[in-house]
Formats: sequence, C-alpha cells, structure tokens
Amino acid sequence: MSRVFNFSAGPAMVPEFVLQQAKEELLDWQGSGMSVMEMSHRGKEFMSIAEQAEADLREIMAIPSNYKVLFLQGGASSQFAMVPMNLLGDKGTADYINTGAWSKKAISEAKRYCDVNVAATTADNNFTSAPAQSELNLNKDAAYVHYTPNETIGGVEFSYIPDTGDVPLVADLSSTILSRPIDVSKYGVIYAGSQKNIGPAGLAVVIVREDLIGNAKNSVPAMFDYKTHADAESMYNTPPTYTWYFAGLVFSWIKNNGGLKAMGEVNQRKAEKLYAAIDNSNFYSNPVDKISRSWMNVPFILANSDLDSAFLSSAKEAGLVTLKGHRSVGGMRASIYNAMPEAGVDALVNFMAEFEKLNG
Repeated sequence: MSRVFNFSAGPAMVPEFVLQQAKEELLDWQGSGMSVMEMSHRGKEFMSIAEQAEADLREIMAIPSNYKVLFLQGGASSQFAMVPMNLLGDKGTADYINTGAWSKKAISEAKRYCDVNVAATTADNNFTSAPAQSELNLNKDAAYVHYTPNETIGGVEFSYIPDTGDVPLVADLSSTILSRPIDVSKYGVIYAGSQKNIGPAGLAVVIVREDLIGNAKNSVPAMFDYKTHADAESMYNTPPTYTWYFAGLVFSWIKNNGGLKAMGEVNQRKAEKLYAAIDNSNFYSNPVDKISRSWMNVPFILANSDLDSAFLSSAKEAGLVTLKGHRSVGGMRASIYNAMPEAGVDALVNFMAEFEKLNG
C-alpha cells in the first residue's frame, strides 16, 4: 500500500526522507553494530548523536548562547507543572493568556502552585481569536507570562509575540516550533512536545534562559528541576534516546532543506491554499478570525453536517486520512505541519472541490 497523506494533529507525519534514513540505520547505526535504541545513553556513539542534534537545533533556531536546550521526558504536558515549579521563585502569582483547550490545561495545572491571573481570555467568542496586545491585562509583579502561540484544537494562532516587558515570556510552542523563524531572545522559556514538527512522541524540548535556571524551591523533586537536567546535559536519567535521535534527523533535514525560512515559506503557502479553498466556497467554512488563523491546524465545517461521515470515508478512499475534527468541536481539521508536503494540501483542496461538486 502506498503512503497516505496523514493530517493528524499528532502524532503527525514525519518527513519520508527521515523515515528512510532511520530504516537504513535501524539495525546498525553507522557501523556500530547496534541500533540507536540499544545504545547506552552515556556511550560515545549516542553522545555524538545527542551533541549533533542540539548543535543543529541551535543553528536552525539561532538559539542564543545564554539559553540551555533540554531534551526531557513527559511531553509538553509535564511542562504545565515544571514551568511554575521552576519560575515562581519567591513570587506567588503568574499571568496566563487563555485562548483555548491547551491554555486551559496549563492554567489548571499552574493553579496548584500559585495564584493565576488570567491576563486575557477569548472564551466569550468561543476561542475564535487571539487577544490583541492592547487587551492583555498584565501584572508587572508576575513571575512570568504564559501563552499558547497556537491552539491545535481550535486552530487559533497569535500573529504577534506578546510584549511582557521585564517579565519572562513562556510559550508552549508544541505545534508551531520549527515551522518558521522566531526570535528566541524574546522568550524566557520555550517548550514543545515532539509529536508534531519534531518527530515521534515521547520527548519534550525545553529552551530556557540561563538566569531562569536554579530558582526552584527545595521541595521541587530533582526530576522536575531544570537545573538538574541542565547540569547533567539532559542525561540525569536515561532519556528517550530513540526519539532524541529521530529529532536529530529531523533537525538535519530542516537544515539541509533551506532552514526555517524555507519551512515558513512553504507552510504559509500551504495554509493560504487551504483557507482559500474554504473561503471561496459556500459548502465549507472556518470560524476563526482571519488574523488569528493557524498555519498548522485548519479546522473547517461542512454546511450540512449530515455529510461529515461521507466526507471522511471518501477522503480516506482518496488517501487523505485523520481529518476528523477534535471531539470537543466536531467538523474537520487538517493539520499541515512541516512534513506534510504541498502535494498533500493540493490533493485535499482538489478532493474538497470534487466532494462539493457531488454533494453541494
């Protein structure tokens, strides 16, 4: 069977070139006689893999030298707790911007550790936009400001980086990391789960400014202290070695395919094509304000929801899978991360037009 175009929000598509490379190295990594998943994480073979992966990530993201890069377990959800554990210090409050499901989960977890000031929320419009800078009610005494630049479920994305003054900005960049260039220096902490633009599930990449490390209270367990992992170069315990290796292959693939500038150009083009197909139709619609539309996750609904099942089954027959919207919102959702080729978006657009012609 030929490969399908997989529009899953995560775990998501991996570049086919990377899959082929991993396949070729599966039983014997570069003459070592071992699979990467069998290697000691402290052996010279895996240490070289880890060092190259970090070097490539630093290069493609232009990460300043005063930031540590951590490769951790627990996915992005573990960071909902680790961020307040590490950044609160002696302060008792933090600012959170609420733009949807993942923001709400981060807020719920943070409330275990501090008073949460919801600096802005778009709940009143059912999370169909991101708040403007002028709408942010920030507390200058907050330990940090947390936001979710892209909400994968609602397909809502910030079109700007919030200005938080001297208060560190924290971003759950899980679904937009590596999709375009960003200015890392504007953030105190960036964290991202791996299963969207980085590789297979099982890894969290955390990029943290050095002055924000070492502020955890003594009551914070060692495994949840950024300093533990920064001092041990992410080797305090056995890390998710194979996912780390796979991430390194993806970083190299991005580096060898024009870097984040090229990724951004392709991703913008893919998103524009898909939104144009939706907007130029009376059969499909997208509820998100145009300025807040996500490049990565495109939700859409059919004018007649009775056709949803037929749409999904016909799409699957056409090799277009995992288009069902999240159970909390319904409809459809196409996630078009870096590994989704432009041909996949073209195929979806053509299918949508044909389905509308037959059923509209």
